[in-house]
Amino acid sequence: MIPGNRMLMVILLCQVLLGGTASLIPEEGRKKFADQNQAGERRSPQNHELLREFEATLLNMFGLHRRPQPNKSAVVPQYMLDLYRLQSGDDVPHDSSFEYPERSTSRANTVRSFHHEEHLELMPGQRQDTQLRFVFNISAVPESEVLSSAELRLYREQIDTVLNWKEGFHRINVYEIMKASGRQGDLITRLLDTRLVHQNRSRWESFDVSPAVLRWTLQRQPNHGLAVEVIHLNETRSRQGMHVRMSRSLRPMYGDWSQFRPLLVTFSHDGKGHALIRRAKRSSKGPKRKKNRSHCRRHSLYVDFSDVGWNDWIVAPPGYQAFYCHGDCPFPLADHLNSTNHAIVQTLVNSVNSNIPKACCVPTELSPISMLYLDEYDKVVLKNYQEMVVEGCGCR
Repeated sequence: MIPGNRMLMVILLCQVLLGGTASLIPEEGRKKFADQNQAGERRSPQNHELLREFEATLLNMFGLHRRPQPNKSAVVPQYMLDLYRLQSGDDVPHDSSFEYPERSTSRANTVRSFHHEEHLELMPGQRQDTQLRFVFNISAVPESEVLSSAELRLYREQIDTVLNWKEGFHRINVYEIMKASGRQGDLITRLLDTRLVHQNRSRWESFDVSPAVLRWTLQRQPNHGLAVEVIHLNETRSRQGMHVRMSRSLRPMYGDWSQFRPLLVTFSHDGKGHALIRRAKRSSKGPKRKKNRSHCRRHSLYVDFSDVGWNDWIVAPPGYQAFYCHGDCPFPLADHLNSTNHAIVQTLVNSVNSNIPKACCVPTELSPISMLYLDEYDKVVLKNYQEMVVEGCGCR
């Protein structure tokens, strides 16, 4: 993992080579850079090559082999947006019934979402009225990532026509398809998860499909997909499963199918940094005492992803306050400069021997950010990146 301050320098250099001036360049350097642009200077082929190298370095840090070029029809599930909002601590989820997956995120720093291949919904041996097949292409999950869990999310709509409470119950069964059926036989499946629910409310239901996805990824077993069965306990066969959003054709007139279709969500870890942790909403730390503005301290540095042309594939955030450290480490070092004993000794020696350099103003505390983006395969990814924000500066 590239340290946060080095990563910011890479972005800053990319911005300079791209010719933009907003946000990424510190205020004191903007006028000079703007004057150079107005003078008509053109970027040399060497600069273009350097830019490509910088972009490749950043993409490698993000775990990408190439710059994503998302399709205009790509859909970002509301679940992923809500998960990002809670993860970043900046907003509340759109869905009031949203439950943060504490157990799943505690072992993962990456969350990916997948929609099923609709053309593979039906296959021989299925009961079309109650059972559908869902095949998810999860080849976008890198082999270097260790998958810890996976869930299948299904949306069901409230039905108000049932007068008797006892008639409103139905069971949803989720199976792994172990073997595709022959011409005459039924599907060979194993039950993964089941739930008895009541149709008195609209909500998402989450089912644990980790055993199946782990078989497909870790054990390299064939992926024949999942089968979902909806059984109403006291209802006619003709109405079974009609309110569970499993197929585009069931109720095409209701809502946006792209946001209500089944969703497979995987939780994995790439071995870099810490797992996802739900952050509390950020608040000000209260009044601070005045400090010498020339001394080592934290300065504002806002990174705007649109400045480097990445806002087409980075969904959120549009940018973030990265900060940077700058300032003097004078003798004697004050307590608020957060200095090490070595820095105090070095500064003391510098005061009598100018050949020994002063201590440097550097980040002493860095925090992560979460990013929601579309990868090279138009899959939506939520990932935790370490050492992206300077929280504290000191003399070292």
